[in-house]
Amino acid sequence: MMSSQIYILVSILVLLVVGIILFFFKKEGGRRMGPLGGLAFGFILAGIIFRESSLIGYGLIGVGVVLAVVDIVLKLKK
Repeated sequence: MMSSQIYILVSILVLLVVGIILFFFKKEGGRRMGPLGGLAFGFILAGIIFRESSLIGYGLIGVGVVLAVVDIVLKLKK
């Protein structure tokens, strides 16, 4: 396995662990991740997984970032 593949695998695993922690564990007074935030997280994770095709990978990451920003704006308006 090449070193770049190892870095990608480690980053995917870290993102997966963070997502699981945010999704399943909720602090008192804290908010759970909403459906739009989860969708954004999934798109970013898919963009990392499909990095081989740079156009698809960067497109998925871009969609994930846009969805995350929309989720933040919607939560700030509440």
